[in-house]
Amino acid sequence: MSSRKSRIPYNMFDMERNAREAKRFTKCERIYHRGQELAWDGKEILQMLIEKHGKPSMDSETRAALGRLFNIILWGELAAWKISAQLADRLEPLEAKMAATSQAHDEARHFYVMYDYLQQLGYEPEPMDRAPEALLELVLDTDKLAYKLLGMQLMIETLALTLFQTVRELKVEPVLSELMTYYERDEARHVGLGMQYLPTLMKDMSKREVSAMLTFQVRVLFWAVWENKVLEKDFRVLGVDPREIIERGRRKQIAALGEAYAALGVPFDKERNIAVMSLNAATEFLFPADDNKRSTFKKLGAAWEAFWKRSEIVGTEEFDAHSMHDIRTARGTVAKAEASGDFLKAS
Repeated sequence: MSSRKSRIPYNMFDMERNAREAKRFTKCERIYHRGQELAWDGKEILQMLIEKHGKPSMDSETRAALGRLFNIILWGELAAWKISAQLADRLEPLEAKMAATSQAHDEARHFYVMYDYLQQLGYEPEPMDRAPEALLELVLDTDKLAYKLLGMQLMIETLALTLFQTVRELKVEPVLSELMTYYERDEARHVGLGMQYLPTLMKDMSKREVSAMLTFQVRVLFWAVWENKVLEKDFRVLGVDPREIIERGRRKQIAALGEAYAALGVPFDKERNIAVMSLNAATEFLFPADDNKRSTFKKLGAAWEAFWKRSEIVGTEEFDAHSMHDIRTARGTVAKAEASGDFLKAS
């Protein structure tokens, strides 16, 4: 092996792996190949859905709310494209690099298709509010691979999946609702990369380093919760309960984090994750249950109680809803509905 310094990772095959780690890396490789099998033609699918349901049509208030919400999704897909490209460049194990490359391909498709959909809706993209912009820039700018995987794959992707699922189930607009089935099947695979590779990056971390990563996670969640607060009026116009969005997202995040922690031999439900605890408290204060809405004292009490509540155990079946749809692939075949796959199990 050459000793010269080079940007070519000649040592990418030299990594020592135990049996469990080798199994996780094999799953990363499967994420890539499954992405190839399920790739869909964005131009073809959007046109097919418009021919099936007609051009998107709705009242002006709903159009504005839907446009503002998916304007954030548009720029979020661009950020995810950039982040996955960063990961594809910097991750050294072949299998993880392949999975990140597959995600970059998916995110490019998601970006241009969402732009085309917003054009059909008559909505011109515009700069985001500070909260979603800060959330995405936080993950874009970090140099730490573990932070980038945690922030993108296990935090932002789970929030996106939550929104896609909710909009699909509410049938806000038929073209968008069916389009979400395609986005969901892709995004669920992306969570798998974080589940499989984050344990490798965490295994040699000191307690101080883990604490620093959790601080980063709290910052991500702060901006995510504030984004929901900014969008609260738009959510209500669309018939979406902001509290339900956070609750669903929290369950998906716990499922993803729990699986990654389990791969390290750490029972997530026995650990005090400050980020999850903070999210629980913020939800109760900013999006209180009906009987607490009029009283600041009650909101503070509910937030304090939620902060100390143990996290429930949530399995990876939480992600099955995102893959239970038939989709038409670029190969002209129909990919049948299926469970989320064992690449979402890191242990």
